[in-house]
Amino acid sequence: MEKVLESVFSYIINLGAAVMMPIIFTILGVCIGIKFSKALKSGLYVGVGFVGLGVITALLTTSLEPALKAFLSIHDLELQVFDMGWPAAAAVAYGTLVGSFIIPVCLGVNLLLLLFSCTRTVNIDLWNYWHFAFIGAVVFFLTDSLGWGFFAAIICYIITLVMADITAKKFQNFYPGMEGISIPQPFCQGFMPFAVGINKVLDYVPGINKVNIDSEGMKKKFGLFGEPLFLGIIIGIAIGLFACKDTQELIDRIPATLGLGIKMGAVMELIPRITSLFIEGLKPISEATRELIAKKFGEDKQLYIGMSPALVIGHPTTLVVSLLLIPVTLLLAVSLPGNLFLPLASLAGMFYVFVMILPYTNGNVFRSFIVGLVVMIIGLYFVTLMAPDFTMAAHDVAKIHPEDKAVAVPEGCQAGALDFASSPLATLIYVCIKYISYIGAAILTLLTAALVVWNRSRIGKNK
Repeated sequence: MEKVLESVFSYIINLGAAVMMPIIFTILGVCIGIKFSKALKSGLYVGVGFVGLGVITALLTTSLEPALKAFLSIHDLELQVFDMGWPAAAAVAYGTLVGSFIIPVCLGVNLLLLLFSCTRTVNIDLWNYWHFAFIGAVVFFLTDSLGWGFFAAIICYIITLVMADITAKKFQNFYPGMEGISIPQPFCQGFMPFAVGINKVLDYVPGINKVNIDSEGMKKKFGLFGEPLFLGIIIGIAIGLFACKDTQELIDRIPATLGLGIKMGAVMELIPRITSLFIEGLKPISEATRELIAKKFGEDKQLYIGMSPALVIGHPTTLVVSLLLIPVTLLLAVSLPGNLFLPLASLAGMFYVFVMILPYTNGNVFRSFIVGLVVMIIGLYFVTLMAPDFTMAAHDVAKIHPEDKAVAVPEGCQAGALDFASSPLATLIYVCIKYISYIGAAILTLLTAALVVWNRSRIGKNK
């Protein structure tokens, strides 16, 4: 029976988000009273959005990789933790025993919390359940215990649902067209406390607290130079120039350098257009859900649809700050003492760092950059810390699936990924279990229980 269930869920997972989400949206739409044709169209828009986003993020990483490798070769730089990228990290997470059963286990937990009014979020972002499988898999190989693995995954899931509830209104007020939506993705939610804390500190720094640069303001002040499209071209060309060791190579590489600039500009321009497909597909589902809940349970009853952060990564501030942070993060990676991780394949994950930061910095480019810089410095060390145990999980999955070259770790290297290993939430769970064992588990249990009780009380007061 176990093997049958494992095969079924593995098959579902292997469909990918581009196939899974249209099916889920179509079924959900029909269940809440939308016509089949309209529900199918909504689902297909979301699926096409995921396909387009995958193409654009692949363009980003494949375009940058030759220039970045050339730069590392010129300066004889090499780090010990191999960047698998988030698709390979997801394959490793889902390829373990924890990952095989993560969807039914987490859906069961979500249902229980909804029944007891401990959350308002219905998390249908099934593809991103790999984040919970990731921390569960790492802890599983750390402790050699499936129970510990599921404990870590469930703790991460519950905390994320509570954080999704807490941030839902802030998220909905900042991003247009997101009414009734929350973001139950632990990578994004893990950075939210840093956004709140650093933003408060900056409020008390004279001079800096007056700096307010938003994406629209940049366009008005700098004209063409403030456009994400143009910034992408400039930074792409700059990265290409840094990959040249002498004048002759610079001349030889002019076509490739200009091409890299255009590709980076294309990424900045196309991401907002693609993410608009998500919103177009989501709108009928969101409106019908709100109407149904109001009709059945009254206007005071609120439920949030938990969706992927891919919906909003096309915000201009996210694009500008992510683009600026890419070269900065690379320089930090090769200069920070003790860091062993160099992000290359994971660079596309940079856009997801800012989803829950922007609502608290109010889209301020300067403040968002400061928060992003701090969390990236911390994140590089978090990836380095977790690498040995994540490597064990990657090796195990590679033995089971030798045909999948994406999960193979090069000889003499450890495995890492910016998403989800750099998340403060993942690291908190990992550190508690690895270094203080049962005491750490007790702390995590008490913290999670306190958050659930507080959230239930908060939900009751808001009714």
